[in-house]
Amino acid sequence: MSILRSLSLLTLFLAAAADPPAAAPSPTPSTAANASEFIRASCENTLYPELCYHSLAGYANAVQQDPGRLAGVAIGVSLARATRMTIYLANLTRQVDYGGDHRAAAALHDCFSVFGDAVDQIRGSLKQMRRLTGTGEELRFQMSNVQTWMSAALTNEDTCVDGFDDVGDGPVKMDVYNRTVKVKEVTSNALALVNSYAAKVTVP
Repeated sequence: MSILRSLSLLTLFLAAAADPPAAAPSPTPSTAANASEFIRASCENTLYPELCYHSLAGYANAVQQDPGRLAGVAIGVSLARATRMTIYLANLTRQVDYGGDHRAAAALHDCFSVFGDAVDQIRGSLKQMRRLTGTGEELRFQMSNVQTWMSAALTNEDTCVDGFDDVGDGPVKMDVYNRTVKVKEVTSNALALVNSYAAKVTVP
């Protein structure tokens, strides 16, 4: 996949991911408080509960107390973060290509590639969550797809960091590492919420 084509696609993905969930009726103060508390309680089951809550609390009106909506919103937030990271990497890659650090350039190219794959996988997860149908085996298969793709996206984000093992310490390496860690944490939280929802709806 060329960088130009990737950027065009990723820009579209970012626009889609940034769209807020469908508006829900204006909640009463007590309903809004209940929705916010639901998100906080749900986030306690993630590895990064404070980040989880602060990244999702703004969607309380749309989420209400629906774990499926919460999982879908979390995937959307993950998609937006991963997409922005991929666009950032594309721009950084072009800059480093003109420098003299060939290892760093190679690591950045690989990182850009795997983040592009992660974006595709998260986008696939989001599409599947929006089209969940049926019950029983059909629903279990659909949720398994969502879980598999989110897990694969998290693995690809890990792979980006691993690719810098042989690159000397420097501002580029640390910047990419720090930014990737933040995206990984959001993706990890989304996967945890997906897993929690899947456990609720796919009980035999």
